[in-house]
Amino acid sequence: MIVIKLGGSKGIDLERFLTDLAGLEPPYVLVHGANVELDALMRELGVEPRLVTSSTGQVSRFTDQRTMDLFLMAYCGKVNKRIVETLQRLGVNAVGLSALDGAIARGRRKPRIRAIENGKSKILDGDYTGTIEAVDGRLIHLLLGNGYVPVLTPPAVSHEGDAINVDGDKLAMELAVALQAERLLVFSNTPGLLTDLEDPSSTVPTVNLDHLDEFLVLAQGRMKKKVLAAADAVRRGVGEVILADANRKDAIRAALAGSGTKIR
Repeated sequence: MIVIKLGGSKGIDLERFLTDLAGLEPPYVLVHGANVELDALMRELGVEPRLVTSSTGQVSRFTDQRTMDLFLMAYCGKVNKRIVETLQRLGVNAVGLSALDGAIARGRRKPRIRAIENGKSKILDGDYTGTIEAVDGRLIHLLLGNGYVPVLTPPAVSHEGDAINVDGDKLAMELAVALQAERLLVFSNTPGLLTDLEDPSSTVPTVNLDHLDEFLVLAQGRMKKKVLAAADAVRRGVGEVILADANRKDAIRAALAGSGTKIR
């Protein structure tokens, strides 16, 4: 069993990546993001995306009810269904889902968050972000057992039944743990963990959990969250996590053959 996470950042050649994916032997599950599409949709509709910084320095999207409506349109609508459409054209019998469907991922909504804006600490109400606390893999197993390829995206569902914005990497990690995956492949527009951010050839080939702190100093921004989520997945039973470049030719086969950063 392999769980594959495809980021939603700018510049990823989706057609090429999915063409490579179509050659992979099942069973596998694809989890995807859609950040760049959501930002574009919001701006087209005159809504400026709002990013907030927590007291610990983590940057996240403030997701009020209006933003959640647009989130559903971009993630569960356009991007999810275009991926399913492409995979169907490539001969893969894909089924598009959100983690809200069948309560695949359930978590705690944080309606009030503390954030730093313009150097000042504020309490913001009406947020629909959350943290995943449980994954129910029955629907995924049902689809896999009947020859389908699940294509999964946020949001998850809160304990009160609200759609909540959850981190896509964390969703993939929790799903990989729940499905007892041998591998979790996390693809983005970077080739892995780099020792020099300006040099794509400086990819760290392997991160051993015994020396994790030594490598975390190299991780900046989103990469730090990816490395921490990957380490957590390995500690909880996933055999190996690979951070790899989505835009490399034959990206999935290259990652399985050794490219990218392996966390084990």
